[in-house]
Amino acid sequence: MENNPRSSSSLPLAGRVAIVTGATRGMGREIAIHLHSLGARVTINYVSSSSKAELLVSELNDSSQPKSAIAVKADVSDPDQINNLFDQTEQEFGSKVHIVVNCAGVLDPKYPSLSETTVEDFDNTFTINTRGSFLCCKEAAKRVMRGGGGRIIMMSTSMVGGLAPGYGVYAASKAAVETMVKVLAKELKGSRITANCVAPGPVATEMFYAGKSDETVKMLAGACPMGRIGESKDITEIVGFLAGDGGEWINGQVIRANGGFVV
Repeated sequence: MENNPRSSSSLPLAGRVAIVTGATRGMGREIAIHLHSLGARVTINYVSSSSKAELLVSELNDSSQPKSAIAVKADVSDPDQINNLFDQTEQEFGSKVHIVVNCAGVLDPKYPSLSETTVEDFDNTFTINTRGSFLCCKEAAKRVMRGGGGRIIMMSTSMVGGLAPGYGVYAASKAAVETMVKVLAKELKGSRITANCVAPGPVATEMFYAGKSDETVKMLAGACPMGRIGESKDITEIVGFLAGDGGEWINGQVIRANGGFVV
């Protein structure tokens, strides 16, 4: 397998391999596209949207030679499937994995109070958001490239700081992820693998718009000091920076990327 490559200024992630979970829609899709544009070979992870995954892979491979994107089905809450996700990535690209970005996640669009949250919805949220992140971190810590260029990036949410009503279980599921990542960064001492969280505020994705009225969207945009809802590029460029050589000194951190909406 390939050793850790040096990056170039034109394609800072050239020669590196990235896994992006939840990569067929929303933020995960945009992050996968951005990492690919920076030169990374990318595994598009999906759990049910095989047609969307294959279409994205086809689009990415059309733009480069040789093959630089593959699709791998895996449920992030299943340890065997996560293990296979890494296995297939290594086999297809002939390289160890350098970058793992976990974007798989769920948010209850009913925005229930804690008293109205069903046990089933609680379990589903923690299974995907928290257990899934744990399993991704666990496997990544053992298999991501050591010695430079290794990056573990978990997606969280600024609601861990915002603590808005209706987000109790969701915010709690992500608060656990932030804690795990801060500890993981210390446990990886000596490996030169960094572990960080990116915690977006409101961003114009399917997950954000689900269950929200136009009035609510306008209210959230007005509450941001920047006067708007976030866009995908506001987040993807942060992830791209963390994934590159310039992000090495950022480790064990939670980056609240929200335009000042939550501090």
